[in-house]
Amino acid sequence: MVPNGWKEVKLGTLITHQKGYAFKSESYQEDGIRIIRISDTTQNSIHDKNSVYLNPLDAIGLKNYKLSTNDIVLSTVGSRPHLLDSMVGKAVQIPEKDDGALLNQNLVRLVPKKNLITNDYLFSMLKKNKFNYFISTLVRGNANQVSITLAELFAYKFLLPSYGEKRKIAKILSTWDKAISTTEALIDNSKQQKKALMQQLLTGKKRLLDDSGKPFDGEWIHGYLGDLCLFKGGSGFKEVYQGETQGELPFIKVSDMNLVSNTKFIKEANNWLSKKVADSIKAKQFPSGSVVFAKVGAALLLNRRRILIKDTIIDNNMMAGIPKKNCETHFLYQLMLTIDFAKLVQDGAVPSVNQSVLAKFKLSYPSLEEQKKITTVLTNADKEIELLEQQLADLKQEKKALMQQLLTGKRRVTVETTSDVLC
Repeated sequence: MVPNGWKEVKLGTLITHQKGYAFKSESYQEDGIRIIRISDTTQNSIHDKNSVYLNPLDAIGLKNYKLSTNDIVLSTVGSRPHLLDSMVGKAVQIPEKDDGALLNQNLVRLVPKKNLITNDYLFSMLKKNKFNYFISTLVRGNANQVSITLAELFAYKFLLPSYGEKRKIAKILSTWDKAISTTEALIDNSKQQKKALMQQLLTGKKRLLDDSGKPFDGEWIHGYLGDLCLFKGGSGFKEVYQGETQGELPFIKVSDMNLVSNTKFIKEANNWLSKKVADSIKAKQFPSGSVVFAKVGAALLLNRRRILIKDTIIDNNMMAGIPKKNCETHFLYQLMLTIDFAKLVQDGAVPSVNQSVLAKFKLSYPSLEEQKKITTVLTNADKEIELLEQQLADLKQEKKALMQQLLTGKRRVTVETTSDVLC
């Protein structure tokens, strides 16, 4: 049922568009005018890793490809929609920091027509699950890269209220957008602060106070990671045991690492084993306090490390560092976060790292007492980040619920004037 005063419209009737320019990679520079590529986009914004630039002299005559703050750009190639960060049809708004950047090929800028739809309202419609589903019905190509045509994209239909109601809805949603952006900035800042702390505290450049209030002054021990923990690989056994949903022992696979989001603890598992079954197949049990991580496959390059909070079984694509008596669990966890696993990968078709390489990793470490002081500081920093991340998740959920009400007409807003133009 169409709400009173609303109309069903096609996307293409509400916008004009500008395709990106086919810049040549040999023209890229380390400074100048930034070029926004598909690879620079995330699910919600533009990242700054491996940015490329163009000599300003080469940008003469490319005014049509110049982007402004809050411009909406959409990808016409990418992965299927279930991979949100790289999906085809993904829409992002240009942040203020990238005002004046140039639009690269395979991206298209969507410009709302005046008095038909606002920029913010248009963006809200392109972030709905309904739009993602629509894109999934259009994609063509192989498993690694798919594409859509603009003609198909512009045929997308949705309900549109009066221009005045659209403006009011967009204004309401922008309040949540600002709160989300502010919280994301706070998270980034907190992560940078923690990173700086780790560089100081885990190298001994900055010393904390002991229980008596005096700075630690003992010499750090120069040794190996293997001095602090014992590395052991997980168990490999038949798939028949990987579907158990009941039992005393959680069974963790690399894919389960996502269950804990951004926290440092593994609290849940998709699969469980009874002690009887675990004993019969001689599955290794790892004690709580062990630091576990992927040892095989691309996942190990993501540095996904977690701490077990109960005795657990892990599969043979994972490894555990079991702290020795001279090492505090959380210190080991924080220390391992600083290790770039990519530099320790062994040669072969599948990325992997073995126990002996990790055990021989050179480092310096303090006394157990100083380790505990260091982890207290870093754990507090983690808690601050986790709190902000929960606030961000709550804000996004609130905005999603509000969008479901406002963008379908289930919940109406009061328009302050009666002279609004209807679409």
